[in-house]
Amino acid sequence: MINVVDFFCGCGGTSAGLRAAGMNIVAGIDIDAQAGQTYASNFPTARFLMKDIQTFDPSELQSILGGYQGKLLFAACAPCQPFTKQHTHKKVGDNRRQLLDHFHKFVRDLSPDYLLLENVPGLQKIASTDGPLGRFVALLKELKYSFDIKVISSQDYGVPQIRKRLVLIASKVGDIRVPVATHDGSEERPYLTVWDCIGDLPPIEAGGIHHSVPNHQAANLSDLNKERIRNTPINGGRMDWPADLGLRCHQGHSGHTDVYGRMSKDRPASALSTRCISLSNGRYGHPTQDRAISVREAARLQTFPDDFQFQGTLISMARQIGNAVPVKLAEAMGREVTRHLALTDNEAVENG
Repeated sequence: MINVVDFFCGCGGTSAGLRAAGMNIVAGIDIDAQAGQTYASNFPTARFLMKDIQTFDPSELQSILGGYQGKLLFAACAPCQPFTKQHTHKKVGDNRRQLLDHFHKFVRDLSPDYLLLENVPGLQKIASTDGPLGRFVALLKELKYSFDIKVISSQDYGVPQIRKRLVLIASKVGDIRVPVATHDGSEERPYLTVWDCIGDLPPIEAGGIHHSVPNHQAANLSDLNKERIRNTPINGGRMDWPADLGLRCHQGHSGHTDVYGRMSKDRPASALSTRCISLSNGRYGHPTQDRAISVREAARLQTFPDDFQFQGTLISMARQIGNAVPVKLAEAMGREVTRHLALTDNEAVENG
């Protein structure tokens, strides 16, 4: 059995994926109280620890882990906003830039058998060898971990979303590699599309909720934005509106064409952000209905199962979903770890 502690767990995307891969979720650690409510309700046998990793002592975690048998995996998806290209107002003193460094003490003191990190590709570009990722790689080398780092595309692992991520997988048990892609867009291994994942959901209106499907609730729209979405054709966006519906700030500006746009039915979605249910913050318009996507539709595009229910306000639920690691991506990484452990166990038996 592989036991998991999920650092920066948020609502639990990584934990849900690793659980689907057959792992035992022991604890999730985060400082977001509403994400913690979601986590606790979906992982009733795990502990949610509302702790700041900067002040959390590894000895406290060690006391929790003392009663578990088997291998140990630490997962960590530190807040990515300081390293994403969408974060245009980066602050040099942003404490989130150093959170991965505070993870070192847990790796050093508790020596997990496996490590799984996920973040935006920009993490590797921050001062390269002396940045957060470079310092973490130096730690892995010092502690004799085998590891592999790769920038992958989420749609290559069964996620209906174009979302590039940096993945690091490490092992003290033996050489390990990031798993190969399971989808490539070919006829034999097609990408999942938006409609594959949300096409069966019952229709709702802007501001509406469908009580038979958990969290199938859409944000309301102003009368003007309702008129704008009604004038947005299939696969279209703000460039298709009549002139009188345009925003003054967009006049003469050709950028940000995705805002107010509809998702395409037959392709993976664009990357979801923390405002993924807001029509004005990306291509988050429903493909055919006159509204932005609902919380449940966003969750499905992040490959959360329908029995995974979110807690909090609409704004909080959208933030939780946008911040989450796609469940199917985490599951693919988890299955590689379980496969790796089985192979090394077999080799140990064969070698006597």
